[in-house]
Amino acid sequence: MMLPDIEVETSRACRRVSVGAPRRVGALVRIVGLMLEARGIVASLGETCSIESRHGEDIDAEVVGFSDKTTFLMPYASPSGIGPGSPVYVRGNSLRVKLGRAMLGRVLDARCRPLDGKPVPLCDDDQSLDGIPLNPMERGPIHEPLDVGVKAINGVLTLGKGQRIGLMAGSGVGKSVLLGMITRYTKADVVVIGLIGERGREVNDFIRESLGPAGLAKSVVIAAPADVSPVLRLRAANVAHLVAEYFRDQGLNVLLLVDSLTRVAHAQREIGLAVGEPPTMKGYPPSVFALLPRLIERAGVGRNGYGSITAIYTVLMEGDDSADPVVDIARASLDGQVMLSRDLADAAHYPAIDLTGSISRIMPAICSTDTLAAANRFRRLWTLYQQNQDLIKVGAYQVGVNPELDEAIGRRSEMESFLRQAMHEGVEMEATVSSLQSFAAPGGY
Repeated sequence: MMLPDIEVETSRACRRVSVGAPRRVGALVRIVGLMLEARGIVASLGETCSIESRHGEDIDAEVVGFSDKTTFLMPYASPSGIGPGSPVYVRGNSLRVKLGRAMLGRVLDARCRPLDGKPVPLCDDDQSLDGIPLNPMERGPIHEPLDVGVKAINGVLTLGKGQRIGLMAGSGVGKSVLLGMITRYTKADVVVIGLIGERGREVNDFIRESLGPAGLAKSVVIAAPADVSPVLRLRAANVAHLVAEYFRDQGLNVLLLVDSLTRVAHAQREIGLAVGEPPTMKGYPPSVFALLPRLIERAGVGRNGYGSITAIYTVLMEGDDSADPVVDIARASLDGQVMLSRDLADAAHYPAIDLTGSISRIMPAICSTDTLAAANRFRRLWTLYQQNQDLIKVGAYQVGVNPELDEAIGRRSEMESFLRQAMHEGVEMEATVSSLQSFAAPGGY
């Protein structure tokens, strides 16, 4: 039965009735793709509604927009069993999350419900999903290196506690494997992992193979695979950042891993286009380019240096296109990037980190002069070879023309040996720096 529209105009009486009603009920009037349109309800953006299904199970949906008297909803699950006139109930504000140390060692979905078969974690603290923005003048500086256990990053792309960096590559070149290595070997108090929009199989594999029981004990995993609703994928990204902020504000050093930032952008694209936003580059609506910097800015050093979130985001370069809009906005918003090369991966060079295009913008502020000089020397020789490798391979380069390039050719195998690392092998920062300085010293290793 269709319910009469609730007029919400300028009348104070109408506003009091609609806002104060303990149970607000409307009816479904239209479905287009994943977008549901309801009338007769008054709900705010982000509120949760339930649609009564003919199958006997209510379908939860989130308010994502409105136009005049019509409210736009996006369901959390497949909207089967609903039709014209299906009752819609406003359940309340879902933009608050229960947080606590009971989340450690747990695998949760975007609504903080268990995925690991254990009971719901009992948490006492309640916070807004959007977090509490920090005044940029109150943020502490980044002054301490972070040991991630990967030679190529520790030595030549040194990260600092509180830095935000991207792992950028096309598909199938080892982003997830490198992320797993960083997860295992990074010295952090708490690890928060957001697995957003990836294959469901990878969630289980990442937890069993990359984390293991010891790693999981100090981690919180928020998973929203590719087969869930875009609103849940977007919510999972926000929940992961909120959990990281919660532990940072307790003075802990948090490692936040988000795989992947591109899937977060895809989720926002689906929502934006469904509610009628105009598409721009590659179909991304303007809301995507507002969302990503806002999300990234939630990481970093806490107020007055109290706690930190070191954030590592994987960014998918679709078709190996480094000019992809998401890659571009991520590069502009992050404190550096680690580029992975398909050519290196095809040559079984793992991790396939290509120093050409990779940079840590924080490195000059946290490394000693000697270490920085050694790293720059290494990068110079590596990049020089990369820029001339076509000439070298076809025999067009004559030895003696460029002494520095001659050195790069002669020491290529040493550099490859330094950058290569087995996935179950961790190398501490001290050993890495020592090896790098030995390379840069006269006579090499």
